[in-house]
Amino acid sequence: MKQDISSRSDIKWIISAFYEKLISDPIMLPFFEEIIKKNHLEQHLETITDFWEDILLDSSLYENNVLRKHLDFDKKVTFKKIHFERWLKHLLATIESTYEGQISENMKNRSKSIAMVMQIKLNLYN
Repeated sequence: MKQDISSRSDIKWIISAFYEKLISDPIMLPFFEEIIKKNHLEQHLETITDFWEDILLDSSLYENNVLRKHLDFDKKVTFKKIHFERWLKHLLATIESTYEGQISENMKNRSKSIAMVMQIKLNLYN
């Protein structure tokens, strides 16, 4: 039986494994090339882990506006519907490969909601 997400280290494992999939995906790689080129990937993973820890474990670590960040980034690399489909597919597969339980379900549900809201804000949702 799989365990549920219960700690920051669980979330960090998910985010790290998830980003390996994103970076290996040629459709998703353009969104991360600058982070990789500047050698900021580990810092980025910590920031994303902060974001998810706030959502899943009620911490108060993430200090940015995730929607604003993506709206601004869309000016550099244009988001398309397929990017959200791939993002969601990779994240859900990563969670489901190792974890199950209420917090895991919360992460999957929130990721679906986040993808939908971002697509709405970027006029991609239909």
